[in-house]
Amino acid sequence: MIFVATGTQEPFDRLIQTIDRLAPSLNTDRVVAQVCGSRYTARHIECLDFLPPNKFDALFMEAELVVAHAGMGTILSALAKEKPLLIMPRLARFGEHRNDHQMATAKAFEKLRYVHVAYDEAQLEEMLVDMLTNKAGQLHRIAPHATGELVAELRSLANEAAATKQEFIHTKLYTNLCAALREALIVR
Repeated sequence: MIFVATGTQEPFDRLIQTIDRLAPSLNTDRVVAQVCGSRYTARHIECLDFLPPNKFDALFMEAELVVAHAGMGTILSALAKEKPLLIMPRLARFGEHRNDHQMATAKAFEKLRYVHVAYDEAQLEEMLVDMLTNKAGQLHRIAPHATGELVAELRSLANEAAATKQEFIHTKLYTNLCAALREALIVR
């Protein structure tokens, strides 16, 4: 089963239309999509507007492949649950989001080689078929919870910021926080 997740903020009809068009030719028994207010009426996939967390998690775990927008929640869930993930970022020029932060997210995770990224519908089709044919696995995984070291480092940074009465985004603290978060994303 392929699970398609578009997030809960707004529709992503370009993704849903592409998956719906491809569904009859895909080597899978079922495609289920969480669509959040989509105006598109799918013909070949099962669309659910809202999913309670337990249903979302059950479909996520059942999926052999997850296809999604470039939302951080979905990306981190796929990495923690060891699911192959193909993302396509929403684009502001199509009115899919207020800005192109999902493009930046997609590029950053692609550079780390953590996820598969399709930047348009043609790439989505090509990569989806390839991932199903070759039984692509996840590219990376993360621990489901923060390590004790990360929690201690974050607590230390917050205490240092409070003690010095400086804003948290102070350069040194921000740099240390980013380094701690990068370290947390590396599974040993």
